[in-house]
Amino acid sequence: MPTALRPIALHVEEPADGDFRWVLAERDARGRWAELDRSAAPAGTYRQAMANGLLALQALAEDLDTGPRKAVDDEADADPDADAEDGQANGDAAPKKRTLFGFGPAT
Repeated sequence: MPTALRPIALHVEEPADGDFRWVLAERDARGRWAELDRSAAPAGTYRQAMANGLLALQALAEDLDTGPRKAVDDEADADPDADAEDGQANGDAAPKKRTLFGFGPAT
């Protein structure tokens, strides 16, 4: 069965001063992010929280050369908005704008 790279992001939160916690989130087929995992205990520094989060992300991959994978089921993993007309998907008011890593428009 074919596989695809899982879209997983790592970020660090600081709910209280000096209380750094890593969070893993995964994007679904509709582009929504959902929390996948988070640190059970705080780290004393951003650097340590990020390093611990990276270890958690790496643990999701059987092979670090190919990254965390998921089985691809053509129907279940199909883009739900692919057949929408005029850029309006499933009742969305306007088409989504493409961005590069969330930092601005893609050209």
